[in-house]
Formats: sequence, C-alpha cells, structure tokens
Amino acid sequence: LHAQCLQCLQSPHMDLCHVPATREKGWYLALMAPNVKGPNYAWLDPSRLYCHPQGLQDCVADLLQPFQGDAIDMVAGIDAMGFILGAAAAATLQKGFLAIRKAGHLCVQTVAQPYSDYSGREKVMEVRTDAIAPGQRILLVDQWVETGGTMRAAIELVERLGGVVAASLCVPTGVAAICMENSEGGKWIQEHYKCSHCVPPRLQPHFDQH
Repeated sequence: LHAQCLQCLQSPHMDLCHVPATREKGWYLALMAPNVKGPNYAWLDPSRLYCHPQGLQDCVADLLQPFQGDAIDMVAGIDAMGFILGAAAAATLQKGFLAIRKAGHLCVQTVAQPYSDYSGREKVMEVRTDAIAPGQRILLVDQWVETGGTMRAAIELVERLGGVVAASLCVPTGVAAICMENSEGGKWIQEHYKCSHCVPPRLQPHFDQH
C-alpha cells in the first residue's frame, strides 16, 4: 500500500473502475491528486477520491468505525469540502447534518468564530444558533486537519452553543477527517478529543512531511 500510494499520488489519471482485490484501510488514498497550482492550495486534492464509488464508501466506513456504538445526535461538516464527507457520514448514520459555513453565507441568526486556515489566512466561520441543543453530541467532520485552526474554530462554535464534541465515558463523540497531520494543532485536537482518520501509521510520516 505504501508504494502504491507514493506512486499513485503522482499520477494525473483517474480510474473510477479499478477496485483492489484486497481493500486495506486507506487504499483509496492513492486516488487523491497532487497540487499543481502552487502554495496557495492544499498539497493534495481528495475530490478524485470522492468520484470513486467504492473509494468514497470505504473512506466513510473507515472514518465511522471508531465511533461504532457511540451515541451521536448529529454530524456537522465544515465549509466546504467537509460537507461531502459530513453529509455522507450523516446519511450512513441516519442522522441530521449541520453545515458550518464561512462567514456571510447564512441568512439566519448566527454565532461567529475567527480563525486562521492552513495557509495562514485570517477567516471567520459561522453556524446557525438554532440547530444545536445543549448536550447534543456532535461528530465534527472535515476533509483534512493540517494546522488544526479550522477544526478548533468549529469545535469552539459547537461548544459555545452547548453541543458536546469532547470524548468522555458518557459522550464519546468527536472529530473525523481523512488525514490529521501531526502538527502542533493536530496533536492538540487528538489529545483532547476522540478522533478518527484514514491514514495508516506507516504512511503518516509521508503525509506529515509533504
């Protein structure tokens, strides 16, 4: 799998038909496309993964596996690519889906939180104030956790509205993303919340050192 990922991550070709005979956790990571547009973009684009029917299905299943048996009231996805995995996870769990939006897109009453994204740009995200009831257990989903700034802002919004993201004996929900890099922010999230990601341990150094 390691050699396959390293080779395919450099491939510009999209094969939506091939499914490996043995589907190890993370096999679909090889479907992701490398950045060809420069430093203002993320280093990998997972949207090719989402085009692959089995790849998307297995990715969502792997993200949800650590939460099997946990009480989850709602799934929240982060604008914008977190909407894809978040909505897929919500449909699989048969739960509602809450969109955490970039500022200026919601025409209802909201609560806002400033943050810095992976490129260091200052932004603001918002969530509607009427969607989360106190004590609701929220599974937060995004495409990627690089510096952790975006996810920490989303956690702050959920918790300010009374939702529960932190893991404990009675409320074991948390955070899910395709990759959680071992940055300072990424480590903080993994230390404080129950987390799930799709990168096998032997591939993690490659994703951290991109």
